[in-house]
Amino acid sequence: MAIQRLQSHRRAGITHWGRASAPSTVEPAVEPAVEPAVEIKETATVQGVTEMAGKKGPAASLAVIQQEVQGCERCEQLVAGRTQTVFGDGNPQARLCFLGEAPGRDEDKQGVPFVGRAGQLLNDIIKACTLKREDVYILNVIKCRPPENRNPAPEEAANCRGFLQAQLDAIQPEYICCLGTVAAQNLLDSKETIGNLRGTFHDYQGIKVLATYHPAYLLRNPSAKRQVWDDMQILMKDMGIKIPG
Repeated sequence: MAIQRLQSHRRAGITHWGRASAPSTVEPAVEPAVEPAVEIKETATVQGVTEMAGKKGPAASLAVIQQEVQGCERCEQLVAGRTQTVFGDGNPQARLCFLGEAPGRDEDKQGVPFVGRAGQLLNDIIKACTLKREDVYILNVIKCRPPENRNPAPEEAANCRGFLQAQLDAIQPEYICCLGTVAAQNLLDSKETIGNLRGTFHDYQGIKVLATYHPAYLLRNPSAKRQVWDDMQILMKDMGIKIPG
């Protein structure tokens, strides 16, 4: 697990950890990443979020990460165009996280992920699984709305990767459901299409990952709802939750 997380931090471009706030005589070092997508400035959150979650609990850890996200200015274009950052929403101790790609217009205004039309559909999907939105945790690959709701650029996703990893380290979910191609490809470091990725579990640092179509795609292609429901049945069965067929 430790090796997997180090590899994840390397892919995010994190090449070293700074000193903790308490005095220390040795500073841990990590070999430079082979092909970092972008150089990322170190943050206190990424340094010790797992240890902090153990001491303070997931909710307190997420609050610290959220403060850092609010002050982030790594992506000049996104910072210039955002109303506010969109961190995450839900149960800090959730077994299941839903991962999208980026905030949209409604999310940028309210500061909460998945609150527009796609968000309403996601709420319906969660309810159909006999769950409540408060039972799960919802977050995105990046925390700022891209102009015209375009897909996140690779460097933008890389800049936010440390925050995403820190959130997952704090929550420690058993399952992640990736909503759409961008989320699945970024999390799993894959170039496969969502059609090839969906329908089966993948592994991310010991977490079971299931990919399915994004709710926004379902609004444009209602016929794909059947496939999403099939994916949800796979997910709920593995979680031990009985849902209608």
